[in-house]
Parts: sequence; C-alpha cells; structure tokens
Amino acid sequence: MLRRVAVALVGVVAGALLLSGCGAVDLPLAAVRLDGSGAPEALLRPCGDDLIQGLSLSGAPDGDDRNLSGWEVPGKRHGADAGFPLFSPPAAWHAKAAGKQRLVSSYTYVLAFGKAEDNYDYTGVVTFTARDLARLKPGQVWADDRAMSLGEFEKLAEDSC
Repeated sequence: MLRRVAVALVGVVAGALLLSGCGAVDLPLAAVRLDGSGAPEALLRPCGDDLIQGLSLSGAPDGDDRNLSGWEVPGKRHGADAGFPLFSPPAAWHAKAAGKQRLVSSYTYVLAFGKAEDNYDYTGVVTFTARDLARLKPGQVWADDRAMSLGEFEKLAEDSC
C-alpha cells in the first residue's frame, strides 16, 4: 500500500511540474567588463563541466530581433570558465560573426549560453549596453543587471550552480 501511495505521489508531482511549464531559469553565469585599455571582455562561468550550446552575443536596438552586432558559436561543447575579448571568442569555437564587431551605443546586447543536456535547466545570460560598461569602475564587472566586483560575480555564479 505504501509503495502505491509513493508511486502515485511521484506521478502527481511529475504531472504538476510538466503542466506548470517549468523550464530553464536564467542564471547570472555570464558577465562583461572592460580591460585595462578599455576594451570589452566577456566572462563565462557554466556550472562545472556541463555540456553547453547556444553560446552567442547578440546586439540590436531595443525591439529589433535581428543580430546586428555579435557572433554565434555552432554546436555543443563542454563548459569551462572562459574570459576573452567580447568580439573575439576563442578561434577553436568557430564563432560566426554577425554585423558590426564593436559596441554600438544605441544597441542592447545579450551574452548567453544554455545547458545542453537532457535536464536543460539553466541559461547563463547577461544583458547590457555600452553605457552600462562605461559606468563600470576599475575592477568591476556587469552581471545580473548591475555593477559588482569580480569577486562578487564569481561568488554569485558559484552560488547559482
């Protein structure tokens, strides 16, 4: 009897999750900053060695769905912490450039990737503008819609996994 109750309870919980439309959650696993010369850099912190996909930078004026300034990496790859010039992802990733390869002041940018495994449960994402980056103080990054220290970002990303 107890086993039937447990099986029924698991079925009810699974059905509720399925019907509730639970999906991937956006996590603060990506950040941007300016290097010592003022050039923008990307920081990625996927959870562990998760398989990731959809790694991209897209920029356009608000309300425009096209990618007018950025790049996209095809396929899936095992995640690893990475930091690189914003418009120059590692050559081994075979990124495909789209539009202008520089910050455009009137564009909003999204740097993102998603977990590519059966239990797809998160997207690492940061949304920013050139103005957000220009307001950063030395040593700060832009993540989770705000400026913070690099240490704060590292802890935030670690705690999010």
